[in-house]
This record gives sequence, structure tokens and C-alpha cells, in this order.
Amino acid sequence: MRNIKMIIQYDGTRYKGWQKQTKNVNTVQGKLENILSSMIGEDVQLVGCGRTDAGVHALNYTANFHTNSTMSTDEMLKYLNNGLPDDIALLSIKNASERFHARYNILSKTYLYKINNGPSKNVFQRRYTHNIDEKLDLEKMRLCSRVLIGTHDFQSFTTLKSKTKSTVRTINYINIEEKDGTIEIEVNGNGFLWNMVRIILGTLIEAGKGKLSADDVGNILNAKKRAEAGAMVPPKALFLKDVEY
Repeated sequence: MRNIKMIIQYDGTRYKGWQKQTKNVNTVQGKLENILSSMIGEDVQLVGCGRTDAGVHALNYTANFHTNSTMSTDEMLKYLNNGLPDDIALLSIKNASERFHARYNILSKTYLYKINNGPSKNVFQRRYTHNIDEKLDLEKMRLCSRVLIGTHDFQSFTTLKSKTKSTVRTINYINIEEKDGTIEIEVNGNGFLWNMVRIILGTLIEAGKGKLSADDVGNILNAKKRAEAGAMVPPKALFLKDVEY
């Protein structure tokens, strides 16, 4: 049996996230599994590199599936890109080793968030950037972000309700840069809890507005209470940028 690795790009605007749910819910996984099953005549179960929230996008999403099909990967790529809607594309599809697993083999993920912080809105970027009129203090945001670097219990930064699952994760870096009025924030870590990136970003935006200090962010981290952290940012400006194996 072959193990097939896929790199997928998608605009998540009209989807209820990556993960397949009920038959009537529009998800990226569901859309892909349907066309894959039609292509090879087998019941396909995709393994994804993780969940993305409704409305979140992916520049390079990794998934894999097993098949007995003898169809070449070039034929698969052509079939899929001809049959998929315009907001989902296959960047590559290759044979992988039997041991490759899109979720369990991950070393780190990088998420990218875009904020329009200029004097006026950019109408051509409105679907993929979060507009904030108030000028953000990037140095304060960077200072506060350093508190989150390393291995911590991120219970304050998730909407996860389970008391049995670990909320300890490692953040490797948070980069914050601005160019021509657009702020780009990259968050890289070994894994992320439900809504964790969006809550971290909302907290850093509060810092950028002068409402939180580095000490405050440390206290939020130590409190292990969701109510202490900032609001979640809108999903439309969040992209899964890279997955490293």
C-alpha cells in the first residue's frame, strides 16, 4: 500500500475549518476526501497536520493518505487541480515513506497573521487582513511576546475545555514586522491548542495598544485562566504558513 503526501493551499473563507464534521458541513478535508475517493475508487481518509478554525487559510498545509491505487502522482495532481474548487489547490503530491504521518511527525508549525495598521483601509486586502485604526506599539508587542517564548502551560491561551489533555506547548519564536502599514506576525511552535494562536495575537494587540505590559502577560500566563487573556482575533487574517518535519 502506498502512502501519499500532499501539500495543499486553501482560502478558508467559506469553509468551516479543515476537519471533516457532519455530512452537511462544508470543510476542506471533506471536500478533498470526496474528490480523492472519486479519483481512485477507494474510501479515502486524509490525515491532516492539524485543525484550522473556520475562516482560517493555509499557504502550505500537509496531509497524507494510504491507497492501493497505481495512478501516478502526476496524474493525481492534474486530476485534483482540475476538479477542486478555485479556493483549494494542490501544490504537490508525492509518494512518502510508510512511516510518514502528517500529524505525528511534525517538528514545528508557523502561523502568519496580517494587520492593516495604516491611516486608511485597503479595500483589496480587507478579506485577508485585520484592520486596526489605532497605531500599535510594535516594540511593546515584541517585548511582551518574549514572555511567551519557550515551554509553558498555555491554559490561559486556549478555549480547550478538557481537563485531561495537556496544555503545555513550546513557542520557538514570534516575529513582528511592519511594511507599508501592514503588520505581519509569525508564530512558530511545536504545536498549538484550540484557538491558541488567535488568543496570543489578541493579547499582543492589547499590549500594542498600551493596555498590557510584559509583566501583565507573564501574570496572564501564570493565571491559567482563559478570561485573563485577550480576545481572539478574527480568523480571516490568519494563515498556516509552514509545517516542518
